[in-house]
Amino acid sequence: MNIKEAKNYIKDTVRLYLKKDEYDEYYIPVVRQRPIFLLGAPGIGKTAIMEQVAQELGIALVAYSMTHHTRQSALGLPFIEHKTYGGEEYSVSEYTMSEIIASVYETIERSGIKEGILFLDEINCVSETLAPSMLQFLQYKVFGRHQVPEGWVIVTAGNPPEYNKSVREFDVVTLDRLKILDVDADYEAWKSYAHERNIHGAIQSYLELNKQDFYIMETTAGGKSYVTARGWEDLSQILGLYEADGLNVSEELVNQYLRSDRVVREFTAYYDLFNKYKNDYKAWEIVEGNYSDETIAKAGAAAFDERISLMGLLISNIENEMRDVCRKGEMLKNILPALKALKETDKDILEVLRNVLSVRVKKAEQLKAAGALSEDDRKMTKLTIAFLSECIGAVEDVRVDGSASAIADFEVVRGNFTIQKANLQKAVEKCQMHIHHAFEFTNKAYPQGNEMLILLTELTVSEAGTKFLTDFGSVDYNKYSSEMLMTERNTELLAEIENLKL
Repeated sequence: MNIKEAKNYIKDTVRLYLKKDEYDEYYIPVVRQRPIFLLGAPGIGKTAIMEQVAQELGIALVAYSMTHHTRQSALGLPFIEHKTYGGEEYSVSEYTMSEIIASVYETIERSGIKEGILFLDEINCVSETLAPSMLQFLQYKVFGRHQVPEGWVIVTAGNPPEYNKSVREFDVVTLDRLKILDVDADYEAWKSYAHERNIHGAIQSYLELNKQDFYIMETTAGGKSYVTARGWEDLSQILGLYEADGLNVSEELVNQYLRSDRVVREFTAYYDLFNKYKNDYKAWEIVEGNYSDETIAKAGAAAFDERISLMGLLISNIENEMRDVCRKGEMLKNILPALKALKETDKDILEVLRNVLSVRVKKAEQLKAAGALSEDDRKMTKLTIAFLSECIGAVEDVRVDGSASAIADFEVVRGNFTIQKANLQKAVEKCQMHIHHAFEFTNKAYPQGNEMLILLTELTVSEAGTKFLTDFGSVDYNKYSSEMLMTERNTELLAEIENLKL
């Protein structure tokens, strides 16, 4: 399966493992909760999907690489305990708490979140002294004398032997205690993740043209040659920082993330071309509707790779805007129940607002401590804090004489919310207009090409695009997608008629 399918499978499994009956007991006892074992090549995103699963389920995450652990750190240090049996005292060897188990308890203490995922990476690379203890851990969730707290699901991962010389093959007894998922590198599955994480446009466009370069693992005359999903994502982040500081992106920089001479050479050359297209076409001006007939003609006569790059630039501009609009809309929707409650409360509205703000901040801090705060949640929290702080400040301003009026206070808050709604509506209409210009330009530049299909498809597979189109809609998207479906159906009908040989 690909990494996206693996993520959905893990998410469903964790959710079911944590499901309880009417007696508040887990349906599947801990001893029957088989740990998941992700088996796949390095750098395909195994750790990244664990973060996503924890964030989406709102549970904690503790991650460890088992290659760093000795028997002592995993099981705990031995010490001598004196005990009495049958009236006689004996010296008994016991163990301190495992560093791994202790970390789980510390995460619970910091975050207050009692359920989570314990993710152990490279579990098939454990030291020889630790290997015998792994069987006990995989079945009973025990390291030494200490058990993983109830409500924590075990997920493990490892590389096949051909990728890592340290791998030791699990025997059948161990394998029979695992849910094994074989995960393959798959560009199409990673593509939606790339949209969501706003991977650099040059990388997305390059891989759209060179899908075979998404993942490479081979041995050449010069040694190991490899390119991974992790490498592309890390390169994306550094490219953004280099551009912000006006630094030159060289082959030497790219080579630090992509370890293939050919891919480094070709991507760096493409990156320069991508920036040329960016300057030549000024995609943001196109979505603003500021383009000339010369620009349309130039785009229409462009080579295939230039067309793909231009579509990527247009989509990237629209997608970032849709993501921001959706986030603001989601913030207002999430805060609305709390604001509605203000109208009914007999408490001091200012104090209620401060409490709501405190709860939102505390919740974000808990999720962050649990390793379950997504980038989107972090930005959403900032928007919420800014809005609530604005409301608190506005209420304080109207209380110039120190008196409190529930009606006046509520009207101030409602006024702020109304302004935010109006600003959101303006942002939605502006984004819809930008979408209109993107479709209009594409239709003019490529009336008979596949570029319209690319634009429709990319907006559909993008999480931000799907959410915006579902929540706010787009006349142009509906129009061109309907036309595209009609065209496809007409082609099918002609093919069916031809097959009848009338």
